[in-house]
Amino acid sequence: MKIGIVDLDTSHPAAWIPIEREPGHEIVGVWDGGSVHPAGYPEQFAKEHGIPRVYGALTDMAADVDCAIIHGCDWDTHLTKARPFLDAGKAVLLDKPMAGNAADIAELQRLAAAGARITGGSSLRFCNEVTAFLATPEKERGVPHTVFCGCGVDEFNYGIHAYSMLSGLLGPGIVSVRHLGGTGQRHIQMTWADGRTGVIAIGKTDAWLPFYATVVTERAVHQFTADTRDLYRGLLRVALPYLGGNSPAPVAMDDLVECELCALAAKLSWENGDREVTLAEARGSVASYNGAEFAVGYRRQRYPNAGG
Repeated sequence: MKIGIVDLDTSHPAAWIPIEREPGHEIVGVWDGGSVHPAGYPEQFAKEHGIPRVYGALTDMAADVDCAIIHGCDWDTHLTKARPFLDAGKAVLLDKPMAGNAADIAELQRLAAAGARITGGSSLRFCNEVTAFLATPEKERGVPHTVFCGCGVDEFNYGIHAYSMLSGLLGPGIVSVRHLGGTGQRHIQMTWADGRTGVIAIGKTDAWLPFYATVVTERAVHQFTADTRDLYRGLLRVALPYLGGNSPAPVAMDDLVECELCALAAKLSWENGDREVTLAEARGSVASYNGAEFAVGYRRQRYPNAGG
C-alpha cells in the first residue's frame, strides 16, 4: 500500500513507520495540522524518516495514497481529517482514542456500515500477551469471568488502553458501566450481558505504570504485564491487511467503539453520583472528552517554553 501519515503529534508515527514498512508498504508523505509541533517540524520529520513529501492539503494526499493513518492527539478532529480519504474511497486507521463523543462514535459506526474501510483504536487490544492468552486452548486456561486491568497517566487518552485490554480479553457485549470510586485512581466496573465482570483502574499516578491484567477463570488466575517494546506490532499486524483489502476487519466497528462508549459511560457515572450507566444511555448522551483541550495540554508538556 501507499500510506499517508496525518499528524505527527505523538511518538506513534515514528514508532509505527518501521513496522509499516516491513511488509513492503510505502510511506509516500506526511501532513501535520500544527496542534503540537512548531512550523518546520513536518519537514524535519520527513527528512529524518526518508519520506519524500510533506503535503499542504489532505485532499492532495488522498489522491496519492491507498490508506491514511491519523495520529492526531485532538481526537475531535479525527473524522474531519478522515473525510477526504473516505470520500476518495481510501482506507483509514484512527489512532486511539478514535473519538471522544457519542455523535462521532455513531458516525464511525455509520461509515463502517456503509462500507468504509476504517479501523483503529488502542494496540493493547491486540498486544502479544492478550493474543497469547486467547490462543491458549480453553481447556488449559479456562474461560474468563472476571478481569482486572489498569494503567496510569490519565482517564481517556491513556485510560482507553485499559478499556481496550479488557475488551480484548473478554470480547464485546458490555451493557453497563459504573464508577466505583477509588483512592488515587478511578476504579470502573463494566458488566457484560452474560454476567461477566471487568474492572479497570485509570487516571493520574505519581509514576508511569505498565499496562497490566489479572484474568480469573474457572481453572486459574492469570497475570501479565504488556511488553511495551513491541506494543504496536499486534495492532498493525491485523489492521494493515484489512486496510489493504486483503482480510476482514480485525474487530467489527460496533464492537470496537465499545471502549470509547464505556469511557463516556464512566464519565457520566462519576458525574452523577456513581450510578450505573448503560451503554445505550451513553450512546444518546452529550458526555464528551475535549480533544482540543487535551491537545493544548499535550503541546505545553512537549514544549513548556513555547507559550500558547
